Amino acid sequence: DMGKIWTFDPLEQPFASRRMPVYAKNGMVCTSQPLAAQAGLAALQAGGNAVDAAIAASAALTVTEPTSSGLGGDLFAAVWHQGKLIGLNGSGALPGEADTGAWEGLSEIPEKSWLPVTVPGLPGAWAALQKRFGARSLRENLQAAEDYARDGFPVSPVVALMWERSARRMEPLAGRPEFEEWFRVFTKDGKAPGSGNLWKLPDHARTLRLMGESEGQAFYQGELAGQMDAFARRTGGALRRADLEAYEPEWVTPLSVRFRGYDVWELPPNGQGLVALLALQILEGFAPEPWGEQSSHRQIEAVKLAFAAAKGQIADPRFAPAPLEELLSPAFAASMRERMGGRAAGAGSPGSSGGTAYVCTGDREGNMVSLIQSSYDDFGAGIVVPGTGINLQNRGCSFSLERTSPNRPEPGKRPYHTIIPGFLTKDGAAVGAFGVIGAYMQPQGHVQVLANLLEAGMDPQQALDAPRWQWRQGACVEAEPQMGEAWFRALRDRGHQLTAVPDCYGMGRGQVLLREADGVYIGGTEARADGCAAGF
Repeated sequence: DMGKIWTFDPLEQPFASRRMPVYAKNGMVCTSQPLAAQAGLAALQAGGNAVDAAIAASAALTVTEPTSSGLGGDLFAAVWHQGKLIGLNGSGALPGEADTGAWEGLSEIPEKSWLPVTVPGLPGAWAALQKRFGARSLRENLQAAEDYARDGFPVSPVVALMWERSARRMEPLAGRPEFEEWFRVFTKDGKAPGSGNLWKLPDHARTLRLMGESEGQAFYQGELAGQMDAFARRTGGALRRADLEAYEPEWVTPLSVRFRGYDVWELPPNGQGLVALLALQILEGFAPEPWGEQSSHRQIEAVKLAFAAAKGQIADPRFAPAPLEELLSPAFAASMRERMGGRAAGAGSPGSSGGTAYVCTGDREGNMVSLIQSSYDDFGAGIVVPGTGINLQNRGCSFSLERTSPNRPEPGKRPYHTIIPGFLTKDGAAVGAFGVIGAYMQPQGHVQVLANLLEAGMDPQQALDAPRWQWRQGACVEAEPQMGEAWFRALRDRGHQLTAVPDCYGMGRGQVLLREADGVYIGGTEARADGCAAGF
């Protein structure tokens, strides 16, 4: 019973949460965009299960939050079904005709270009989830998203902010043939829509209909695959129909560590869930502490060590399998813990960039889904296939340019992946799903949200609304001002180079959905997003 550990009193803290968690008995959907949450809820109320709801919400997010995810992106999911946790890796690889010589000599990977475009995995993941678990057809689950795209949807405030920022970034690319469709689809006279403006995506709607009617096959084998191939050939891309026809998502076995009496689950590489697990394994060796300067210092230092240990190992396991048993052993955690001191370490960097959306769902039978999807950088590569609404991701930006790295770019290889769905169990029973978007902020967000839940005794809403920090590089850490003057002073005394960042959208945006022993769901979605926890 999670309620028994919620001892946190917001009135005694400097960051009192004024939002309340949402409770429901029959099912719930939590995500970062209200219309998408309602699409998932409608699927539940129409007789669908948690997987149907997740697909419906996921599809709606590609329409209503196109800044973060699209039909040309990737998807990962952890599905709790009939007492078992199952993982799905829906990420794509570098095309088979990719010229790796073009990567030679680069100091950084160009984000808005064909170079980092990888095969889209999201549509294939929808089809795989629906086929294995769905109670409804894919056509039914995509219907709400199709309606929003065809009839129009009002742009929500945070999405409008991100959209406008992306339009400014794209301005220098106007006039180049590979980007013309992006400007046609996502701007009007070169401008992004504002909050509350109605926006239509008719090509996107047609693509969703074709996918629903073909159970997803049209994307990889039908006319849509042909359009992607033709456009890539015409504008200098390496993506080919053969890459699409060969694509299959991969069912995987999740990994776990014990933290404060609970089992925390993440998916294995090529995702970076390993970073979160390593950091939690380090922290498990210390006694639980209340929220404050000491706990934050230890979390920051554990995250640094976890990134250092994992980033050289995380790659496509088909090319370079990581020694997971060794990395997740208590002995390895103890060796890293010994390197932690009372002052900030000053080496390393996790990385930057990102554009992601997260959704978690639960149904009356207790099935739950933790699902995350992404185009990577805002609007991905900025390359939209004409007449389809398919906005291609630039996930290849997460490849390493170091020749000796197991994550170096190679044809057919999936890159290091930042998007990670989390799940929590206790004594073999599901406790709930959680996720925090934001590229390399994600494992850092997982650590902080779980510490808030399991150490500070916060409920899901408080755990999300609490102020956060983000390690950037070396001893440099950004933090929200709501941390308080005493926190900033104490961390600076320990050697952390802190910057107060008022723009809370840089600290990730998350959702948490927990299930009590009596079947009641408790959902939270934070104020950094337009989010909604919808239940019935």
